Amino acid sequence: MNMLAIGCDHGGFQLKKVIESYLESRGIEYQDFGTDSEESVDYPPIAAKVAHSVAEGQCERAILCCGTGIGMSIAANKVNGVRAAVCTETYSTEMTRRHNNCNCLCLGGRVLNAEQAVELVGIYLDTPYEGGRHQRRLDEITAIENGDL
Repeated sequence: MNMLAIGCDHGGFQLKKVIESYLESRGIEYQDFGTDSEESVDYPPIAAKVAHSVAEGQCERAILCCGTGIGMSIAANKVNGVRAAVCTETYSTEMTRRHNNCNCLCLGGRVLNAEQAVELVGIYLDTPYEGGRHQRRLDEITAIENGDL
């Protein structure tokens, strides 16, 4: 994997630190888009920076953390080309990579513990996109983004 983007708000800060340690243990390079503390901060600007880094090719994939992962996913999915998914368990994490070619994993610091998050990040990083019949559906999502559907 090339560069990975990572970002969080105050609700996901502790989880982000755990994930960064995990990425470092695997030798995976990442760019941290903040935040850098548990002090309250708005999540949409951070999600936007991370999502644009993926959409523009600066980073291959991303991980965003907030309290639930939901706010980050809503904001990140506003950027064309980003397919952000909130995951809380292994099956959905695997399927969003295999079938949806998810390029932005969103996790909740108030929903997952460190062990669960690391397991999901491992699945996200190691599961390939299957392509095939799933590509047609991704092309339809792109058509929605382009206003063609």
